[in-house]
Amino acid sequence: MKKWVYFFGAGKAEGDGTWRDLLGGKGAGLAEMTKIGLPVPAGFTISTEACDYFYKNGKKYPAELKKQVDETSPNSNAPPRRTWAIRGTHSSSACAPAPPAPCPE
Repeated sequence: MKKWVYFFGAGKAEGDGTWRDLLGGKGAGLAEMTKIGLPVPAGFTISTEACDYFYKNGKKYPAELKKQVDETSPNSNAPPRRTWAIRGTHSSSACAPAPPAPCPE
């Protein structure tokens, strides 16, 4: 299964500042800040590949995305900081994908 969602927080991160093409500028920066010990609230980044998939597949999300978001969400019982929908199901997140260049429309 392809990985679409990358965790950061509690001093650990999937990725770092060099993963800009995959995590976008914001995601790579948050991962790097987490790894060097700055106090970054736990969250996740949805990859730029998910953005590419969305636009190349009729504005549909990858089938595995919702499950990966649910599995990666920190404090899933905590009140959501930001709410967004994937096919009508709400999830909470601390970070949205930010590609190194804007996604095409």
